[in-house]
Amino acid sequence: MATSPNSPTLRSWIDIPPHHDFPIQNLPFGVFTTESSGPRLTVAIGDYAFDLYAAHQYHFFEDIPELAGVEPKVFRRRSLNAFLRLGRPAWRAVRQRVSELLRHDNPELRDNAEAVRACLVRQRDVTMLRPIKPQNYTDFYSSIEHATNVGIMFRDPANALLPNWRHIPIGYHGRTSSIVASGTPIRRPNGQRKAPDETQPSFGPSRQLDFELEMAFIVGQSTELGQPVPIAQAEDHIFGLCLFNDWSARDLQSWEYVPLGPFLGKNFGSSVAPWVVTLDALEPFRIAGPVQEPAPLPYLQLPGAHNFDVHLEVALQPEGGTETTISRSNFGLMYWNMAQQLAHHASNGCNLEAGDLYASGTISGPTPDSLGSMLELAWRGTRPLPLPDGSERKFLLDGDTVTMRGYAEKDGVRIGFGEVSGQVLPAL
Repeated sequence: MATSPNSPTLRSWIDIPPHHDFPIQNLPFGVFTTESSGPRLTVAIGDYAFDLYAAHQYHFFEDIPELAGVEPKVFRRRSLNAFLRLGRPAWRAVRQRVSELLRHDNPELRDNAEAVRACLVRQRDVTMLRPIKPQNYTDFYSSIEHATNVGIMFRDPANALLPNWRHIPIGYHGRTSSIVASGTPIRRPNGQRKAPDETQPSFGPSRQLDFELEMAFIVGQSTELGQPVPIAQAEDHIFGLCLFNDWSARDLQSWEYVPLGPFLGKNFGSSVAPWVVTLDALEPFRIAGPVQEPAPLPYLQLPGAHNFDVHLEVALQPEGGTETTISRSNFGLMYWNMAQQLAHHASNGCNLEAGDLYASGTISGPTPDSLGSMLELAWRGTRPLPLPDGSERKFLLDGDTVTMRGYAEKDGVRIGFGEVSGQVLPAL
């Protein structure tokens, strides 16, 4: 019987330092490219990218029934989308097979020097691409701490939450064309803005550029139009999770805000991390979420643990300066979990497509150092955030680089998400 890819006892023949993001128990999926190879689907192992197309060419996947009849080119795409459409049995089988090939006691790949050179590429020698080509993008608003803080700042401190907030996972449909790979600079957007002390709006660069600490889940299983997804089946449609920064122009957003949801204050750019950690790899890190009061309607009720204990960090680095961690939060704090988000999204018959991206919304915690946006950290600019170099931030400045990291850790195993990073460029 095959050993579970999640077993804490697994070891790889590849040298992986302790507390590395990508041990053999993780094996997140992504896409890389080089000038010589073109795009390749890959799995992270230590400091290497395991080339799935090369592994297929060396016949390491011949014994996987779930890949019978599948063309090798499925591993030579610029996104995971085609691979996702093969279905959950195929995802699991590939991850299981890669785990077997990398085990310390399996000589099949380890002792084949030619195959090792072909299949394992240093991550520093490749360019990581956006892991999926999202067909659709939905951003939720599911952290009760964040929603409460926003309500206190912009609404009524005594009734901070919207009347529907505890009843439905609130979300809006965003723009997929401006979702970019980690490392892509983000241009400060222009737009209409009006400060409280101004009598008329003006057009120009955002004065309140912000980040939002988020996680995103990737849909792997499509549905037909008109077909709801029962909440008990919702997680079957989720391939995995990745880090996500939903950049925001707060002044543009607050001036243009209408009940239909955000527009130019959001659609100028979002950054997605290159590595997608499978839901299977996160199984050992399930935890119960916050108590939901009042109880959700029956179609959103799901017993058991459906949150995940993922530690999150945000670092800010001024241009030419030193990086400083400015926030530490946790994905497990989310009031509405992913299963509830997906089930609600599809409850009206909206069809899901493989490669769809669903973001959590800003993930804030209950303490001042666990807030997931500059809006909260500097409390709408009234409490500037001090940095070690003596400067301070109300919102992001040109040249600032924001980097987000995440990991889950238990029983000596660390499942990391890598990082998502982007530098702010001046407006045009």
